[in-house]
Amino acid sequence: METLAGLLIFVVLIFIVVYVAMGVRIVRPYQRGVVEQLGRYKETVDPGLRIIKPIIERLRAVDMREQVIDVPPQEVITEDNVAVSVDAVIYFEPTDPQRLLYNISNFVLAVTKLAQTNLRNVIGEMTLDEAFTSRERVNAALRQILDDATDKWGVRVVRVEIQRIDPPADVMHAMHEQMKAERSRRAVVTEAEGSREAAITRAEGEKQSAILTAEGVRQREILVAEGEAQAVRTRAEAEQYRQEVVALGEAEAVRNVFGAITEAGTDDRVIAIKYLEALQGMADGQATKIFVPTDMGATLSAIGGIGEMLREGDFPAAQPRQHGTGSGRGAAAAVEAQRRVAEEARAAAERARLEAERTAAAIEPDNPVLPPPAQLPAPGDFPPPPQH
Repeated sequence: METLAGLLIFVVLIFIVVYVAMGVRIVRPYQRGVVEQLGRYKETVDPGLRIIKPIIERLRAVDMREQVIDVPPQEVITEDNVAVSVDAVIYFEPTDPQRLLYNISNFVLAVTKLAQTNLRNVIGEMTLDEAFTSRERVNAALRQILDDATDKWGVRVVRVEIQRIDPPADVMHAMHEQMKAERSRRAVVTEAEGSREAAITRAEGEKQSAILTAEGVRQREILVAEGEAQAVRTRAEAEQYRQEVVALGEAEAVRNVFGAITEAGTDDRVIAIKYLEALQGMADGQATKIFVPTDMGATLSAIGGIGEMLREGDFPAAQPRQHGTGSGRGAAAAVEAQRRVAEEARAAAERARLEAERTAAAIEPDNPVLPPPAQLPAPGDFPPPPQH
């Protein structure tokens, strides 16, 4: 009896331990617990240690983390009648454990089939080129459709990504050829643009070089012109200075000659002799024209009279200018000057007479002649020499 009672107590203790163990549940941090009591929904519990009534209540844990579903490849016909194979990836996360458990029996299968059918609709409204270049638009359209459809299942579709779009082999070959042609065209265009840019750059460089060269030539010509102007100005100033100095020298020489003539007492008789010398120079035979006085008879008679007077020694001496009381040295110099003038006048008169006779014999009366010189003085017209 005691043995039976001990066994019964042991069995009861074991039942109590097992019952308590069955009532203790742990909900993970990424889970939510749905408690059912006698087959009906009771509540949703948060993560942590939870105690339930075994046999009467049951706790179902729901994973709330974001999950991924791989959509198998699906044959889709585009708007331009090209059959392509499309596969996608769906990212979703549960938002309501109760609706996820009670509103859909197999969520993965349901969302996979929904994605495949909507891929046909979205891709079928596009051409092949648009399907390749508009993946973002396809992703956004699929996500919006799936999110609206799964909202009542307690799930939010985060994003949908198109993995691959595989056209047929012949279309792929044609696309490769098109890509090669496009790349060849781009290479030609790029090369042409490079050549054009190079030509433009060279033209700009040549233009700038020509501008700089012209500017340099202009500046050089300006500097040369300024230098030449300065040289001409300097030469003109030097020539002006030279002419001024020469004029001053000639003026001084004239003054000296005039002073010497004045000192020697020269008068109109000496001027007549110089006239004859000038006439001899004009008629020296080397000129292209012959000039003779108008009155040749008077001129020849005057020349003959002067020559006769000079041969006889009757040429009176010119009276020198008196300065103060005078001196013996001044008188001697005046006599010497008078002697030289008389000799020169005698020789000049002889040469003029001979030249005049030769010229008178060679010319005609209608030749152009010079106006007659001033009336030469006759031998008796000379005043007597002064007495010292």
